[in-house]
Amino acid sequence: MDRDIPGRHTLTQKRGRPMPPRSYPSARQKRLGTELRRLRERAGMSGAVAAAFLGGERAQISHIESGRYGVSEERVRRLAAHYAATDKHLVDALAGMAEERSKGWWDDYRGVLSPGFLDVAELEFWAKDLRDIQMLHITGPLQTEAYARGLIRSGVSDLPTGEVANRVEHRMRRRIIFDRPSPTPFKAFIHEAALRMRYCDAETMVEQLDFLCEASKWPSVTVRIIPFNRQITGSVHSVLYAGAEIPALDTVQIDSAFDSGFLDAEAQLARYRKLFTSVEAISLDPEESRKFIHRIAQEM
Repeated sequence: MDRDIPGRHTLTQKRGRPMPPRSYPSARQKRLGTELRRLRERAGMSGAVAAAFLGGERAQISHIESGRYGVSEERVRRLAAHYAATDKHLVDALAGMAEERSKGWWDDYRGVLSPGFLDVAELEFWAKDLRDIQMLHITGPLQTEAYARGLIRSGVSDLPTGEVANRVEHRMRRRIIFDRPSPTPFKAFIHEAALRMRYCDAETMVEQLDFLCEASKWPSVTVRIIPFNRQITGSVHSVLYAGAEIPALDTVQIDSAFDSGFLDAEAQLARYRKLFTSVEAISLDPEESRKFIHRIAQEM
């Protein structure tokens, strides 16, 4: 990720030239800026006053808060102190976000896939834990290559072969969250409909269901099935909940066939926490879920 360069001013490059704003800041870069804006607004301070504190113009704060300019850990802490922010855990977490220096594997796809795909991969990579509800298809990181290809083609039938290949490869690489020394805890709630929907031939579906059973035994993965005969209360839809260092920085990603939407307002987060609690209450336990998946595979 972009950041302040040690020993230089935030907005300068070589020979004092201004750094160009990011054209397409990632969702996580925008989130850092949003949280800094919230701190400023809670302090009742205008952007112009905050910019004066940094010795810059109003546009500087605007670019920082939109994620278009990088900001260092030191500058985050200076701004937080100026805003009289008292939540040490929040300030520490924001400072940590500012220090995410290296580019992630998803940057290999910048300009190849739409930003929404990259934002989901980045969200999963930095999450402390993940909870996922899928109503109509198997959750992304637990898909087989063949199933993912069929699913992608069923969504957009006229996608070029190269685009399909890039999407499938990107989806497979999202599985890196399970392969590192401290795998990300991942809890997937999958509706029975997703196990039966035919996006591909029966052989590929059986392979996918067998893989899902195996993946459910991985140390950090929990798979729980929602059967058709369980009563659903309220509006349940596909959604990914990414837990952060502190609950205030959690993020909800709303699933879409063509793009990704991200929610982070306190009321929205509270609503989705309740949604996962209600879904967990009607789901089969992990062992029952494995038996259920195996039975459906035998019926294919």
